[in-house]
Amino acid sequence: MGDLDFRAIWENDAAPYEQFLEGVEKNESLWRGIYKTVHVPDWAFDSACQRGRGVRLLVIAEDWCGDASNTVPILARLGDEAECLEMRVVERDANLSLMDQYLTNGSRSIPIVIALDAGFNQLGHWGPRPTELQRWVIANRPTMTSKELYPQVRRWYAKDRGVTTLREVLDLLGGQAIAAE
Repeated sequence: MGDLDFRAIWENDAAPYEQFLEGVEKNESLWRGIYKTVHVPDWAFDSACQRGRGVRLLVIAEDWCGDASNTVPILARLGDEAECLEMRVVERDANLSLMDQYLTNGSRSIPIVIALDAGFNQLGHWGPRPTELQRWVIANRPTMTSKELYPQVRRWYAKDRGVTTLREVLDLLGGQAIAAE
């Protein structure tokens, strides 16, 4: 991944969340609704800002992705409210050379969140789902249809309210462990 120019990707290809939403055609109400209603806990702001200003979350997503529409709005709200952190989105299908550096079991699964420091150096990456949910999906996918699987995934996200996503993504930034709320 040393050949990736994260600064150029950030400046030329990545859109702020509101700009990304202007092109959203699928799941628009979910993208906007989660952003509007999510409450980002104080511990998340504290954790995000431990590293200081200039931390960036570069998110690879597409509007049709249910996992992205359930997680990215939460990270966008964090980025919009935390003075120390910024989040932008790049579309997967328009950035395949970037996406192909972050395959999940050989698949272009999204979202992928790449944490960058103030100098655009990668701190780590996360995705495509919270660890607990990803394990459950992998275990149940062989025995369930998509029609059976995805409503349960959506319920998991609704019950979790973004807490696990925040915790796992913020862990990429280092610093103190995040206390449970």
